[in-house]
Amino acid sequence: MLQFVSELSIEYKIFYSVLLFSWTVYLWEAYLAHRQRKVYRSTSHVPVELGKIMDTETFEKSRLYQLDKSTFSFWSGLYSETEGTLILLLGGIPFLWRTAGLLIGRAGLGPEYEISQSLMFLLLATLFSAFTGMPWSIYNTFVIEEKHGFNQQTLGFFLKDAVKKFLVTQCILLPVTSLLLYIIKIGGDYFFIYAWLFTLAVSLVLVTIYADYIAPLFDKFTPLPDGDLKQDIEAMARSIEFPLTKVYVVEGSKRSSHSNAYFYGFFKNKRIVLFDTLLEDYSPLNKAGEPEPEHTEENDAAETKAKPKNKKQGCNNPEVLAVLGHELGHWKLGHTVKNIVISQMNSFLCFFLFAVLIGWKELFTAFGFHDSQPTLIGLMIIFQFIFSPYNELLSFCLTVLSRRFEFQADTFARNMGKASELYSALIKLNKDNLGFPVADWLFSTWHYSHPPLLERLRALRGPKED
Repeated sequence: MLQFVSELSIEYKIFYSVLLFSWTVYLWEAYLAHRQRKVYRSTSHVPVELGKIMDTETFEKSRLYQLDKSTFSFWSGLYSETEGTLILLLGGIPFLWRTAGLLIGRAGLGPEYEISQSLMFLLLATLFSAFTGMPWSIYNTFVIEEKHGFNQQTLGFFLKDAVKKFLVTQCILLPVTSLLLYIIKIGGDYFFIYAWLFTLAVSLVLVTIYADYIAPLFDKFTPLPDGDLKQDIEAMARSIEFPLTKVYVVEGSKRSSHSNAYFYGFFKNKRIVLFDTLLEDYSPLNKAGEPEPEHTEENDAAETKAKPKNKKQGCNNPEVLAVLGHELGHWKLGHTVKNIVISQMNSFLCFFLFAVLIGWKELFTAFGFHDSQPTLIGLMIIFQFIFSPYNELLSFCLTVLSRRFEFQADTFARNMGKASELYSALIKLNKDNLGFPVADWLFSTWHYSHPPLLERLRALRGPKED
């Protein structure tokens, strides 16, 4: 066997090493998921230490929800891995590249127009991905999320949203890619520096404009009305010198009853965004049976569904402040800047290694490109396939770092005097999102970017219960 492998050409060794590593990662992930599914199946009663945190009904609902999600993830993951393998084995990438060349050829553009062919290839690849992924997305939304009471969309709203997302993605992806390829072509020996600076600028611009110009294309953002909550948020921001300019509420309930909060912006222009499902006093999901206020957009009423809830959704004002105290802790402790620095150091390293490897013809030959070495294909091969072991290691390290940051942000909120409020908020949010509080240690170590609920509650040292 070893002799057979040693006699293979370098191209075959590269190709089959990529396939072998891909399946190794998949099998490792499948093993971890299997361990966690065993926890879901075997833990059918509320553990003693959770008795005063989660009621039996919610525990069972969360167990069944997470079990359904895990089973779905297994089958969708198996399909994705099989599809990717068949694409490589059957020469799908060079076939799509040739097809892109034929299509631009009909417009009178020859092989010398590599950037145009690259953009056509990218368009075809994203179309293929959108169509093959659509059935899985529909099943996840309208079977699993619907079954467990989270989905708020109709099929019409879902499909219109998918088309809109695809078009917006292409409007950003194609121009950015064309400029990146152009920079690589004309950049000379130090093109990797210019390419890195370009991607840095693009990422900063996108972060800056996303919530103001891109997100409102999909969701309605409204300023948080004047009142106690807004005043308390502004006072808390001033107390830690957070340069808050605006607070928005996003109509997340149009899509799902899951909740979230985040902040964005650079320098002295920070904004906070709260999902309406996070706010007990604002969530439409708490108003089942009440007359709906008139909407400015007539179609919204037909496109989303109001569903009755058995309990109140979201957190009260002190709990919302505690959640924001945690989020602002990430800013005050420099977690956001640290993540940006790590991301950009990684990006620079990858572009540097890309510059080293791009001239290696065997990489292209291994994936079916015998007569040409397109830059876009080189980016795909090197970033997606050759760097995959490094990407897995980096992903795990960032997961570990993220958990550390979460503990630190919890401690920050606790030091602001909001330990008991954050304690109760975490329990409420876990219930609202049907999070399962029991996890296999190896699965959680590999996957959880946030510490398990019980670990966070213990760290907060919540108020003693009678």
